[in-house]
Amino acid sequence: MVVFLLVLIVVLALLVAVHRYVWQRLVRDVTTRGGLPRRLGTAAVVALPLLSVAALVSSRAGAPFAFEQAVAWPGFLWLALLLYLTLALLVGEAVRPVLCAWLARRDARATVPAGTPVPSSAPVPDVVPAAEAPAEAPAPEALPGAPAPEAPSDVSRRLFVSRVVGGTAAAVAVGTVGYGTYGVLRGPRIKRVTVPLAKIPRAAHGYRIAVVSDIHLGPILGRAHTQRIVDTINSAQPDLIAVVGDLVDGTVQDLGSAAEPLARLRARHGSFFVTGNHEYFSGADAWVDHVRELGLHPLRNERVEIAAGFDLAGVDDVAGESEGRGPDFGRALGDRDRARAAVLLAHQPIVVHDAVRHGVDLQLSGHTHGGQLWPGNFIAELANPTVAGLERYGDTQLYVSRGAGAWGPPVRVGAPSDITIVELASKQA
Repeated sequence: MVVFLLVLIVVLALLVAVHRYVWQRLVRDVTTRGGLPRRLGTAAVVALPLLSVAALVSSRAGAPFAFEQAVAWPGFLWLALLLYLTLALLVGEAVRPVLCAWLARRDARATVPAGTPVPSSAPVPDVVPAAEAPAEAPAPEALPGAPAPEAPSDVSRRLFVSRVVGGTAAAVAVGTVGYGTYGVLRGPRIKRVTVPLAKIPRAAHGYRIAVVSDIHLGPILGRAHTQRIVDTINSAQPDLIAVVGDLVDGTVQDLGSAAEPLARLRARHGSFFVTGNHEYFSGADAWVDHVRELGLHPLRNERVEIAAGFDLAGVDDVAGESEGRGPDFGRALGDRDRARAAVLLAHQPIVVHDAVRHGVDLQLSGHTHGGQLWPGNFIAELANPTVAGLERYGDTQLYVSRGAGAWGPPVRVGAPSDITIVELASKQA
């Protein structure tokens, strides 16, 4: 509990510091004191993080689903904008002094000496008589201890530089988040991967499994998102469909209708489902029952024999351990014929070492989103053996999908969503 509170304090302090920095660079430095733009900017920097907190905690707090939908778009999008605004402004810190120095040199070259210009043919006196010298206004006396007043040119130059850097940072952040949002709402694209397996019989050569993970139906992504995914999968005409967890962020009551298009999935050997960690935040048992009603076959620490000549197993997510329903590899794989190839559906890549010990040939996972928001991929690498793609661990191959949806901000940057067609290749072919 103490550790949790310390982490919470650090996170809150960091968020306050980041918001203050963004306010200084995008509001204080680019507006005039007391003006309407400064007041509006300050109000936005206060209100937007409150919406973000509401979006993050409303579901766990049992808020009405309509309230979740109302705060989700502005709250989650602000988190993505905050990330890229901060990164762009930090890059701008290196540009700011260079631009200031260049403007100062340009202004110095363009300065014309005071006084009336003298024709080039006329002699220029070395000294102007005192009687003819223009009278200068007396400089105001500075208060003791007060800083020297800045020249108006210095103030205007800094304001210009702040507006250029701040405006550029805002444009880059908005463009990045806008394109990343379009990528999520457009829907995932098909990705194809060939995986050779030594134990796959020749008759199963070219067998295609459609792997879809992390759909994340919720207050932002709903029925239309599900329909796009179903249409994309069916267009590929797979032999088998594997939904490897994190289907939802909400209850069956709120999102049951959003999941209904899954009933139209079509594959020769059916559609299979395993739980992800987010199912355990949303009522896993109720969702397992619901997807079964939609025609999917849940694999809860069990396996089935696929007629093509391999075993398909599925384990519950490790988050289910809190409810006594975690992964049970012995039950799913313990007494099988190891002469047959085994393909395992497991939401999180971290269980691959258990898969290796139980002789799994191929594990299909999701969970990582490929990092979702760059540079989040570097953080994801710290917690997962593989963030995206195909890798080998001993005699087991692990394929990790980037997922078909998004959690939190409906934005992907550097990690496009995908539905992967995994084509099994027999070495006997």
